[in-house]
Amino acid sequence: MTVVALLSVAPVTEESMAGEVAKAVEALEEYDVEYETNPMGTVIETDSTDELFAAAQAAHDAVDGDRVSTVLKIDDKRTREVAASEKVEAVEEELGRPARSGSE
Repeated sequence: MTVVALLSVAPVTEESMAGEVAKAVEALEEYDVEYETNPMGTVIETDSTDELFAAAQAAHDAVDGDRVSTVLKIDDKRTREVAASEKVEAVEEELGRPARSGSE
Protein backbone atom coordinates (compact mmCIF):
# COMPACT_ATOMS: atom_id res chain seq x y z
CA MET A 1 0.00 0.00 0.00
CA THR A 2 1.15 3.52 -0.72
CA VAL A 3 -0.34 6.50 1.05
CA VAL A 4 0.37 9.96 -0.35
CA ALA A 5 -1.03 13.01 1.39
CA LEU A 6 -0.94 16.78 1.30
CA LEU A 7 -0.72 18.25 4.79
CA SER A 8 -1.09 21.94 5.57
CA VAL A 9 -0.72 23.06 9.19
CA ALA A 10 -0.59 26.74 10.15
CA PRO A 11 -1.55 29.05 12.96
CA VAL A 12 -4.25 31.55 12.12
CA THR A 13 -2.29 34.80 12.41
CA GLU A 14 -1.47 38.00 10.56
CA GLU A 15 2.25 37.55 11.29
CA SER A 16 4.76 35.25 9.60
CA MET A 17 3.85 31.58 9.96
CA ALA A 18 7.31 30.29 8.99
CA GLY A 19 8.49 29.50 12.51
CA GLU A 20 5.35 27.58 13.41
CA VAL A 21 5.26 25.76 10.07
CA ALA A 22 8.87 24.74 10.69
CA LYS A 23 7.80 23.19 14.01
CA ALA A 24 5.13 21.17 12.19
CA VAL A 25 7.61 19.97 9.57
CA GLU A 26 10.19 19.09 12.24
CA ALA A 27 7.59 16.96 14.05
CA LEU A 28 7.43 14.67 10.98
CA GLU A 29 11.02 13.55 11.62
CA GLU A 30 9.78 11.26 14.40
CA TYR A 31 7.74 9.15 11.97
CA ASP A 32 8.42 6.68 9.18
CA VAL A 33 7.40 9.07 6.40
CA GLU A 34 9.03 10.68 3.40
CA TYR A 35 8.08 14.32 2.95
CA GLU A 36 8.69 17.40 0.84
CA THR A 37 7.51 20.87 1.76
CA ASN A 38 6.28 23.27 -0.91
CA PRO A 39 4.66 26.73 -0.72
CA MET A 40 1.17 25.27 -0.20
CA GLY A 41 1.88 22.45 2.25
CA THR A 42 3.88 19.30 2.75
CA VAL A 43 3.52 16.17 0.63
CA ILE A 44 3.88 13.06 2.79
CA GLU A 45 4.43 9.51 1.57
CA THR A 46 4.21 6.45 3.81
CA ASP A 47 3.10 2.82 3.87
CA SER A 48 0.12 3.09 6.21
CA THR A 49 -2.67 5.42 7.18
CA ASP A 50 -1.83 4.74 10.84
CA GLU A 51 1.63 6.28 10.37
CA LEU A 52 0.18 9.14 8.32
CA PHE A 53 -2.44 10.06 10.91
CA ALA A 54 0.10 9.87 13.75
CA ALA A 55 2.52 12.13 11.85
CA ALA A 56 -0.25 14.59 10.93
CA GLN A 57 -1.42 14.70 14.57
CA ALA A 58 2.14 15.41 15.74
CA ALA A 59 2.54 18.18 13.17
CA HIS A 60 -0.76 19.74 14.23
CA ASP A 61 0.13 19.55 17.93
CA ALA A 62 3.57 21.10 17.31
CA VAL A 63 2.09 24.42 16.19
CA ASP A 64 1.49 27.01 18.91
CA GLY A 65 -1.38 29.44 18.76
CA ASP A 66 -4.88 30.15 19.89
CA ARG A 67 -6.15 28.81 16.59
CA VAL A 68 -4.50 26.29 14.25
CA SER A 69 -5.79 25.35 10.79
CA THR A 70 -4.95 21.87 9.48
CA VAL A 71 -5.93 20.36 6.15
CA LEU A 72 -5.12 16.75 5.21
CA LYS A 73 -5.84 15.36 1.75
CA ILE A 74 -5.15 11.62 1.31
CA ASP A 75 -4.61 9.39 -1.73
CA ASP A 76 -4.59 5.81 -0.38
CA LYS A 77 -3.49 3.32 -3.06
CA ARG A 78 -4.66 0.03 -1.59
CA THR A 79 -3.99 -2.39 -4.43
CA ARG A 80 -0.59 -1.26 -5.71
CA GLU A 81 2.53 0.69 -4.84
CA VAL A 82 2.77 4.09 -6.55
CA ALA A 83 5.34 6.61 -5.34
CA ALA A 84 4.46 10.30 -5.34
CA SER A 85 7.25 10.93 -7.85
CA GLU A 86 5.68 8.42 -10.26
CA LYS A 87 2.44 10.41 -10.23
CA VAL A 88 4.32 13.54 -11.30
CA GLU A 89 6.33 11.61 -13.90
CA ALA A 90 3.09 10.27 -15.46
CA VAL A 91 1.77 13.82 -15.89
CA GLU A 92 5.10 14.99 -17.32
CA GLU A 93 5.07 12.08 -19.78
CA GLU A 94 1.65 13.18 -21.00
CA LEU A 95 2.84 16.79 -21.26
CA GLY A 96 6.12 15.84 -22.92
CA ARG A 97 7.93 18.25 -20.60
CA PRO A 98 8.40 19.05 -16.89
CA ALA A 99 5.16 20.03 -15.14
CA ARG A 100 6.11 23.63 -14.42
CA SER A 101 6.04 26.88 -16.35
CA GLY A 102 9.04 28.07 -18.36
CA SER A 103 10.39 24.54 -18.78
CA GLU A 104 9.74 23.91 -22.47
